[in-house]
Amino acid sequence: MRALAIPPDAYDDFAGFLDAMHRLRARIFKGRLGWSVVTRDGRETDEFDALKPTYILAISSASTVVGCARLLPANGPNMIEALFPDLVQSGALKPHPAMIESSRFCVDTSLDEGRAGGSLHDATLTMFAAIIEWSMANGYREIATGTDLRIERILNRAGWPMRRIGEPRRIGETTAIVGMLPADRASLERVRPRSYRSVLCPKLRAA
Repeated sequence: MRALAIPPDAYDDFAGFLDAMHRLRARIFKGRLGWSVVTRDGRETDEFDALKPTYILAISSASTVVGCARLLPANGPNMIEALFPDLVQSGALKPHPAMIESSRFCVDTSLDEGRAGGSLHDATLTMFAAIIEWSMANGYREIATGTDLRIERILNRAGWPMRRIGEPRRIGETTAIVGMLPADRASLERVRPRSYRSVLCPKLRAA
């Protein structure tokens, strides 16, 4: 299982993977979880995709996109700021230049590859490791994320516990929470699966 980081200047080089990512998001968020997201032609996108995020993808040995996340600076327009403005206004969440926001995290755990007998699928652990590794490589120390109680439990099982900010609240069909995750070497070593391979500079790969 390998990880791929796709910054804005590499979108054209990896258009196929990004299209597969939007299809995965539609299958997981609308099809499996029943979230109130907008899909078109089997793809899920929202206004935050227009802000030129970096995407982190988990890629199977068959070059299938099996996991994704979207990263945007925490001190700029992002999903947490839009959905949880009270946390920023109250000072409970204090964005700073070394904080990145992760959103639209999802993984297809139905894939047989990556079922090595552990409690979590390798695709899930690959995504966690890649988010941490990319954040560290780009000068970020903290990761802010808005997620749900299910992902919070998975983070705890992976050994990467989230520090909650504020109280859980109902958004659509899910109970959402905001929390902080450390981006450090110790966390990376705990979550990284044996099969992990990363590509932090995709343009080199595409050349």
